[in-house]
Amino acid sequence: MSDHDRKEDEVRRMLDAPPRGQVPPDLLPRVLDRGTRALRRARVLRRLLWVLLTAAAIAFTVWASAAEPWRPPPAGVTPPFQGW
Repeated sequence: MSDHDRKEDEVRRMLDAPPRGQVPPDLLPRVLDRGTRALRRARVLRRLLWVLLTAAAIAFTVWASAAEPWRPPPAGVTPPFQGW
């Protein structure tokens, strides 16, 4: 039996097999509703993350401008006084 004959027999068996279960009639609206909700959640989450990232960048900028972490800390010892 050739490969072509085997495939043809398999297709004939599939076509002669009893039909499988019915698809519920309300499946499409349910799937569309679920997909719409998932997209809406993803969009809200993405916007929330952008807002948090922007707030963190602003908070870091305000802290850095107030604390000036790039400057060296003040010396713990006063320099010697000269000129008396």
